[in-house]
Amino acid sequence: MRHQEKRVRVVIIGAGFAGINAARELASASVQVTLIDKKNHHLFQPLLYQVALAGLSPAQIAVPIRGILRSTRNVEVLLEEVTDIQLSNRVVVIGERQISYDFLIVAAGARHSYFGNPQWEQNAPGLKTLEDALEIRRRILLAFEIAELEALTTGNRAPLNFVVIGAGPTGVELAGAISDMAKRSIVHDFRGIKTDQARVILLEGGPRVLPNYPEDLSASAEKQLREMGVEVHVNSLVSGIESDAVVVGNEKIHSAVVLWCAGVAASPLAKMLGAQVDRAGRVLVNPDLSVPGHEDVFVVGDLAAAKIEGGMVPAVAPAAIQMGQFVARQIKHSLEGKPREKFNYKNRGNMATIGVSRAVAEMGSLRFSGHFAWMAWAFIHLVALIGFQNRFMVLMEWIWSYFSFNRSARLITVRPDSSVGLENPAKATDFVDPRRRTESEKEREAELANS
Repeated sequence: MRHQEKRVRVVIIGAGFAGINAARELASASVQVTLIDKKNHHLFQPLLYQVALAGLSPAQIAVPIRGILRSTRNVEVLLEEVTDIQLSNRVVVIGERQISYDFLIVAAGARHSYFGNPQWEQNAPGLKTLEDALEIRRRILLAFEIAELEALTTGNRAPLNFVVIGAGPTGVELAGAISDMAKRSIVHDFRGIKTDQARVILLEGGPRVLPNYPEDLSASAEKQLREMGVEVHVNSLVSGIESDAVVVGNEKIHSAVVLWCAGVAASPLAKMLGAQVDRAGRVLVNPDLSVPGHEDVFVVGDLAAAKIEGGMVPAVAPAAIQMGQFVARQIKHSLEGKPREKFNYKNRGNMATIGVSRAVAEMGSLRFSGHFAWMAWAFIHLVALIGFQNRFMVLMEWIWSYFSFNRSARLITVRPDSSVGLENPAKATDFVDPRRRTESEKEREAELANS
């Protein structure tokens, strides 16, 4: 009886855009793929801010990994966290188990960077995961509820302040969405407060918003933000974040909610590779996206510092998708005895939404803003969503929200034993610290959020 020939094993760490697309590309190859992720879902991050601002529910932008890869018979999925990578032994460690590999693709992504001030995270959460989005949604909605409670019981009707730190695409999107919510979506829902008087303050340490965009689009974005009532402050470096305030130079800005969009840092897995990294902790990779000295190991997505003509590959979803597909093809080339290629990022344009009917877009030599940019942004993001059901549901939500000014996912999810009588919703540890929740409590909150 002939023994079945052992297949080459490719291990992929991370099921983001890069990891999922690498697995899909390898579906037709004669390899065994093991995809490892500590979450059971693939997240469409470009729309994550809409979950944070109650426009969409989590299930509309997240899809189970197993569902995406159901038809790929050579791909197995492991729900686990990688604790070590041993390049000399060619194994990945998950818990007490070791998974051997012939090729390794590390696509673990990035998290928030507080520039040496990790204590700021408690008072200023960032936005990278569904848990982050639900926590931000909780804080923002709770801020309005507490203000209403105080107004009706004490007569204090001081306007709310919301501070967003960092004016990149995520910061611009969050600031615009908070303004849209306060001035359009919930303006008729409260009796004691006037939500349209809430201040939304966007702080940027550099000289302009959307610093990686052309200057004319950056200026257009700032103009649109100001038209929405967002207070934009450039050249404003944050020196401190307190439970109810942000310190900029000698000025203290009191705030009900502070959100962090100013920086990201690569996953700690980068350090396990022992390779040279840049200031953000990203691995400096070869032209074929392999790790120097280890041609069997690739780093892709936000974790990779890849040089291209004119600079570095940007940390955006299209780049991660292209990287994932590219390294899968290089593995095929290696198995077929073909030479590897050099990664060439195809920039198909940049887009950032600012609010309903407000956006900026750069597509080749074409630059435009306003309503048509927003329509183009909406169309491209709908097409990119995985699964027809998700596309249809998101489209219906957007149509409903556009004409009714309503946000259908305005749920505050809390522990049953918690009290809402807080001075400030930014005090997450006084209310419900996500790090102290049990897994069952997190599951209950997710079920509530999806309902």
